[in-house]
Amino acid sequence: MSRTGVRLRDLLGEALGGIGSRPARTALTVLGTVLGIGTLVTTLGVSATAGNQIAGRFDAATATEVTVTVAVPGAVGRAALGNLRRLNGVTAASGYSRSRKGDELPVRSTLLRDPSRAALRKVPVIGTDTAFPAAARAAVATGRFFDQGHLDRRDRVAVLGTEAARQLGVTRVGNQPAVFVDDQAFTVIGILGTSGRTDQALVNNAVVLPWTTAERTVRAGPVDTVLVTTALGAAPLIAAQAPVALSPNDPLALQVSAPPDPDSLRAGVAQDVSGMLLVLGLVSLVVGALGIANVTLVTVLERTAEIGLRRALGARRRHIAAQFLAESMIVGLLGGIVGASTGILAVVVISVVRDWTPVIDGTLAAGAPLTGALVGLVAGLYPASRAAALQPAEALRGPA
Repeated sequence: MSRTGVRLRDLLGEALGGIGSRPARTALTVLGTVLGIGTLVTTLGVSATAGNQIAGRFDAATATEVTVTVAVPGAVGRAALGNLRRLNGVTAASGYSRSRKGDELPVRSTLLRDPSRAALRKVPVIGTDTAFPAAARAAVATGRFFDQGHLDRRDRVAVLGTEAARQLGVTRVGNQPAVFVDDQAFTVIGILGTSGRTDQALVNNAVVLPWTTAERTVRAGPVDTVLVTTALGAAPLIAAQAPVALSPNDPLALQVSAPPDPDSLRAGVAQDVSGMLLVLGLVSLVVGALGIANVTLVTVLERTAEIGLRRALGARRRHIAAQFLAESMIVGLLGGIVGASTGILAVVVISVVRDWTPVIDGTLAAGAPLTGALVGLVAGLYPASRAAALQPAEALRGPA
């Protein structure tokens, strides 16, 4: 070392020597940075992976659902549903109507009125066609759904939603049970499972009739709701085309509910989850930085005699400051490397356990060691300035 400068090799050698002289303390200090960087990489990686998984599930279900509400009664006829089904990208489409007497009709499962039992219920009664289960994402759990023959003959048959069947006490259809809708008998031929469309809770509570039968027996009105399922990615296009296909003379009479763009949802979910978990990573990182600062400051106090000797031999303030900054930066760099590796490993393990596809930002993983070094640099500023401010005579009187 000279009075005018110090070589980088010598500086790094002195820094590594100072770090290696106290391996246990150095290891604990590095551990603080490992926890900070590791938590940061893990939280951001898991949030990106979870956001991608959530968006993927959304793509497979909600992103293919379009609902059309008929604001003007009579604007959509049954024949118009054929136009909608012919659109490229439509996998199923069905419309239903409800009784003109009201949203709900009295329904009971027994012929006799038993005062001791609450056998009379008021449930929604809808008339629809054979494509209804596919459009409503409600597979038949028991029995069968009515077919075109039932519609053509206007048969008095009914299919119950899962909740309606529970309320009416109908659990099987092999013995051809009957329900009485507004005192008119209908043979139950099937029970639907829970609808997969979250916006159609009505399906689970309804008594479903062939639309021709509903029109004649309970005076069902015209189509008031159209359910559409589409191929993945086709929902925005179908949502724009559906009003024209269903009501070319008055498309404004229809209100279309379409899912948001899946890419926007994916980005939004990932951003929201990342923002929430980023706070945890940053807090851990701050804790690691405080640990480096604390240990470096203690090291300065313990090495005052060494600092005084170096100053007496010609080391300048900047040389002393550079040495302690180099030590803290090396500790931060080591913590960043180990922390990034630990975080990546944690993301992969979590993804394998959850059967997800891991999503890791390469920029974040590559920048983690540099972040650790930067944290070490910032954490070492105050201890390094304290060391550089020591006067040689005062430092030589310090503890050896």
